[in-house]
Amino acid sequence: MDHTTAILERLTRLHPRLMDLSLGRLEDLLVKLGNPEKSLPPTIHVAGTNGKGSTTAYMRSLLEADGKQVHVYTSPHLVRFNERIRLGQPGGGRLVDDATLISTMLDVERINDGAEITQFEITTAIAFKLFAEHPADVLLLEVGLGGRLDATNVVENPLATVITPVSMDHESFLGDTLASIAYEKAGILKPGVPAIIARQVPEAMSVIAEVAGRIGSPMHLLGQDFDAFAEHGRMVFQTEQRVLDLPLPNLVGQHQIGNAAVALATLEATGFMPSSDAREYGLGHAIWPARLQRLQSGALTKIAHPDTEIWLDGGHNPGAGAVVASAMAALEERVERPLFLIAGMLSTKDPIGFFEPFESLARHVFTVAIPGAESSRDAEELAHLAIAAGLSAEPAASVEAALAAMSENWRYENSPRVLICGSLYLAGEVLKANGTLPE
Repeated sequence: MDHTTAILERLTRLHPRLMDLSLGRLEDLLVKLGNPEKSLPPTIHVAGTNGKGSTTAYMRSLLEADGKQVHVYTSPHLVRFNERIRLGQPGGGRLVDDATLISTMLDVERINDGAEITQFEITTAIAFKLFAEHPADVLLLEVGLGGRLDATNVVENPLATVITPVSMDHESFLGDTLASIAYEKAGILKPGVPAIIARQVPEAMSVIAEVAGRIGSPMHLLGQDFDAFAEHGRMVFQTEQRVLDLPLPNLVGQHQIGNAAVALATLEATGFMPSSDAREYGLGHAIWPARLQRLQSGALTKIAHPDTEIWLDGGHNPGAGAVVASAMAALEERVERPLFLIAGMLSTKDPIGFFEPFESLARHVFTVAIPGAESSRDAEELAHLAIAAGLSAEPAASVEAALAAMSENWRYENSPRVLICGSLYLAGEVLKANGTLPE
């Protein structure tokens, strides 16, 4: 066990429950630390169910292409905890190094002195201390869960707030309707602070609009105040003031045009809109691992049938299932290949809702248990749920076994296309097994 993991295990034992949404415990610790949350760089606060990470990745790429130093806080990590904390530097940010991270973790652990606090709360305090101690032009701060009572919501005066598409997820913590989930997300809105809002289903939009109107947060709505669309192999971004001709986003899928548009509108609203050259480079070079990521080399790719396309996506709720299925359908329209899914999911997720968009698209599903995840669904149970969603499915012992079974037992008219999906935890295990770790 490495030092970081050992410290995280100690920090997890400080509170009996992994999730207990509240701000009081963190506020007490931040006072002991000298209130680093009051010394952060100008902050853009991002909430939403799907697209938070991609939207943040575009903002980072655009800002860094424009010469800005950008701190970034995201969660969860795929392989190493360091992925959650990116420290801005001249020439581009870097994930926090082990020595800096461990030193700060030990310092905060000592100052907390055994007080009850959840792991996410204390690691957010660790991140805030690092962000306050290292200068940067901007902090991109992603909500962990919900928004209203999320640890990141101790930041009182952000430059802007962002709400990406809201869909059903984490119902046991955020409520079992879209309205209740949207209310929690809208908890990051602040009086007088611009709110950039992605396209939402009407039930979520009405709640967000009500909260914004009540507290006096000016909204900038995708599809109303700004918009974007693909045209002639480029992306057009338009507001009432301007029309920009831009490259298509680097990340795969039609939904990424909306994420990129929200990123651009946020930078415009905060006075950080990059130069023309920086926009061109930033959109074309954004990276966000395990979001329709193509695995083109590595240990797992060698197991598959020759010329197999392998894609990896960590989306795990019905909204993610819909956009990923749409992206796979678009690939199918360009180049026909039989699509196979290799899926693993946590027991807290909705497999039928995730699988349903793939019903007429996927040839077959191999289901797997997620290695090392106590709350993983059993592969046989998940296969039954995939069948209930209208798909052909069978359990497999592992991702490797599924790839081998495809090579040995299936015959193809064209080389297959494989989507490994259903969980960010599974995605992390796949990146580790493939030998293609995030930076």
